[in-house]
Amino acid sequence: MAETVEQAAEAQHPTINARMGFVTELFSSPLNITLMVICSFLLYKIFSNRRQKPLPPVEPQLPSMKKRDFTVEQLREFDGNGKDGRILIALNGNVFDVTKEKRFYGPGGPYGAFAGRDASRGLATFSLTEDVIRTEYDDLSDLNTTEMDGMREWEMQFKEKYDKVGRLLKPGEEMTDYTDTEEEQSSQDKKDD
Repeated sequence: MAETVEQAAEAQHPTINARMGFVTELFSSPLNITLMVICSFLLYKIFSNRRQKPLPPVEPQLPSMKKRDFTVEQLREFDGNGKDGRILIALNGNVFDVTKEKRFYGPGGPYGAFAGRDASRGLATFSLTEDVIRTEYDDLSDLNTTEMDGMREWEMQFKEKYDKVGRLLKPGEEMTDYTDTEEEQSSQDKKDD
């Protein structure tokens, strides 16, 4: 009679017995327990990484710089250490505002040596050493054709990515007086490219 009572209970609750068999099977083997721990850990890592991390504060963007020409000495003032943190780099006689890429060109960045300087020789020779950074105007006359071509490629990339804010003046060269219409034309030319 006892068997018939158990059989009757099994017949009434077949899903309970199936669950119990599954749980017993799951915890009966050390391999199964290890796999469950690994799966649980992975699920924890997946879902814990989905939590929102606070975003770093966004630095306010500097207003566009009025177009002007620079001497080598004036350019040095824009190395990212000034009060506004603006960074300018000269390349092939053109001066570009690279402030938006402060992490590359700013103090401590991989190209920080070029901040506030003429980067033409360094980019042409693919060198960041101090011997390529000149304190005087560099006419680049000793660069070979390959190096000049490399520098022009860098210049094209800079023209596409950064605002041109003026020219680097040769010693004794007069500054250009840019009008507002020239600045607007320059901005329009960049948009058209």
